[in-house]
Parts: sequence; structure tokens; C-alpha cells
Amino acid sequence: VRTFDHAAARKYHRKMFRPENIIVVAAGNVKHEKFVNLVRSGLFSTQSSRRSRSKSNSGSSAGSAFTKRLSPQSRAPKMAAPIVIKQNPTLEQAHVIIATPLVSGRDKRRYEADILSQIIGGGTSSRLWQKIREERGLAYSVGASSLMFNDCGMFMVSAATSPEQTLEVVDITIAEMRDVAENGVTADELKLAKQQTRASVLMSLEDSASRAASLAQSEILHGRQITLEESLANVEAVTLDDVRSLAREFFKTEKIAFAALGNLNGFKVNRKRLKI
Repeated sequence: VRTFDHAAARKYHRKMFRPENIIVVAAGNVKHEKFVNLVRSGLFSTQSSRRSRSKSNSGSSAGSAFTKRLSPQSRAPKMAAPIVIKQNPTLEQAHVIIATPLVSGRDKRRYEADILSQIIGGGTSSRLWQKIREERGLAYSVGASSLMFNDCGMFMVSAATSPEQTLEVVDITIAEMRDVAENGVTADELKLAKQQTRASVLMSLEDSASRAASLAQSEILHGRQITLEESLANVEAVTLDDVRSLAREFFKTEKIAFAALGNLNGFKVNRKRLKI
């Protein structure tokens, strides 16, 4: 059934891409009043009552946001958990994704969610990188990430491997997710993940585009600016019990979505194999 066409795209654009739905931010060598006047003349010339906000960051960069707070959706999307396997004999590698629901970007546990994905597959010291790539050489590319939006979130593991080794990659991934849900993570893993997160946050301040993105995200999700000090304090406050509790809540067999694409003739995965 065809559900997306030119008419649908045009209707969505007219509904959503309106001045009251647009957040404009700038970071760098910004003159706030000049920036606000430019935005007003371009988007809000007939709406003089819009609020503006300016935040100065450490160093020589500054950020400005000229916004109207958006209203949240009336109800969150319903998360599905399909098992989808597509055959494509032209691909040399098999591409695998394992995903579960996660907290939204408004949830106070978003810091725990980032730490959780960092420990499982967020870098070269993560569990999946070490066990799948370094120890067994099963995949060149493997990692985990958390995506958090206004009304929902998703934890996702992705890997590219040979068709013959796909099941082993799946089994190792599920085993690690199960272990975190049952036993939690170690104090050393949590400490390292916090250090890496802190370093990532601080390094992002060196890039004006990252600063601007942070300004916009804070306005869209929270309607306010979250300071660097607040973010770092929330990261540091994450505990071992927090991480385990989050994994136990969302790493459930019936919530796991699975997708694989490649030369996978005869490849099968059932819900029993995805058991947490």
C-alpha cells in the first residue's frame, strides 16, 4: 500500500514547517541583538511577542536561541518488535541490527541510558567491540548507541559481519545484554564510561556546530538551557544500580526488534534465540 507521496509530503511540510515550530540557534562570534533582529525580520516579522534567550558559554564562543516552546505529542508511538531478514546476494557482508525501546529524551534517566549504551558498545573499550572484534575477529564494524526523542527512545546494536558468522555475532550480543540485565556492570566499566562521556561533552564545546546543536536540543526537549555543570553532575550521579535497573526494564525478549540484510539464504532467527 502506498502511504507516502508528494501530497503527503506537502501536507506534512505545511503543517510542521511553520514559524511557531521553528527553533533558530547560533553559536560562535554571535551578536545576540543583531541575530534576534535577523530572525525576526526573516521569520517572525508579524509576531513581535516571541521570547528570546541568550546563553554565554565558557571561552570566546556564545550561543543564542530564539524560540517558541513546542507542545509534546499527545501520545507516544507504539514500539514494535519485528524479526525481519532480507536476502540480498549482492552484498558481501551481512548487516545486523538488534534494538529495544528506551527512555525518551525528556526522561531523567537519559544519562543512565547513554552510559548503558557506552558500556555495551560505545567505543573500543566496550564489551561488544572487545568480544566481537578484538577477541574473535567476527566483525570490523560493531557498536551500540542510544537514540532519544521527545516521546520515545531506542537502544540499538549494529554490526557488519560475514554471513557465516552472523549467528555468532547475534548470540554474543544477546548474551552481553542478558548479562547486564541480570548482573549489571562493573565499577570499573561505569567509571570508564563516565570519563569517556565527560571527555566527549567537553570536547564538543570546541566545535560551534556542536554547541548550536546542544542549544537547539535543549530548547526542543526541555524548553530551557541545561548548563555544562548540570550535565556533568548528572553523569557523575549515575550508579551501578541505575544502569542495571534500566537494562532490566528494557532488555526483554518480547521487546527486541531484529533485522538482518545480506546473502543470508537459509538464515533464521526466532524469538527463542533472542531470549534475554
